[in-house]
Amino acid sequence: MTNSDSKNILLVEDDPNLGIILNDFLKMEGFSVSLARDGEMGFESFSNSKFDICLLDCMMPKMDGFTLAKKIRKIDQNIPIIFLTAKSLKEDKLKGFDLGGDDYITKPFDEDELVRRINAVLKRVNTATEAKEQVFTIGQFNYDHSNLTLTFNGEISRITQKEGDVLYLLLQNKNNVLRREDILVNVWGENDYFMGRSLDVFITKLRKHLKLDTHIKIENVHGVGFILSENN
Repeated sequence: MTNSDSKNILLVEDDPNLGIILNDFLKMEGFSVSLARDGEMGFESFSNSKFDICLLDCMMPKMDGFTLAKKIRKIDQNIPIIFLTAKSLKEDKLKGFDLGGDDYITKPFDEDELVRRINAVLKRVNTATEAKEQVFTIGQFNYDHSNLTLTFNGEISRITQKEGDVLYLLLQNKNNVLRREDILVNVWGENDYFMGRSLDVFITKLRKHLKLDTHIKIENVHGVGFILSENN
């Protein structure tokens, strides 16, 4: 298996032979593939399932790939789209990118090249998503995990790496119980009594950092863990 990591692909291709070839090849590469024969079938599949990336033929009966891309973008602004086309016209490529396409590959193409393009697009999207997830908002605070900064009403304060790592886990699990052992293993690398006492100290420090916003609370769930919540 490649670095596809079992990503789910919507493949919309009206050429039956090419559709079968791509479907089989992508599955051999470790992807999960749903094949649709026209734009309408493709939109129905997209509406009923969750996908990581869409491969759309441009020229199809019932609904072309550009129209399908518009409808998909109304549902999901972020899912990556690669257009497959027999045309090499500059106007078609520009139209595809204007509709939010992430890449464009002209038939005939090498299957290995397609896989590389898919993985490159997925890597770009995942990197952008991870970068966004480094910045959190809770109440009147913004927390930038990459820079370990808390911002409140324009005032910036810096916290320690351990404080930041604990806060990061709490924010990722906002309004849900985060178990003590999960924090200890992720931040300290092990779960023991002394690390647990250290965790309690860091929770106290975080409460002090966040006390400027009285709507934010880190609640201790006795014997289980903690909940970070925001009460409006």
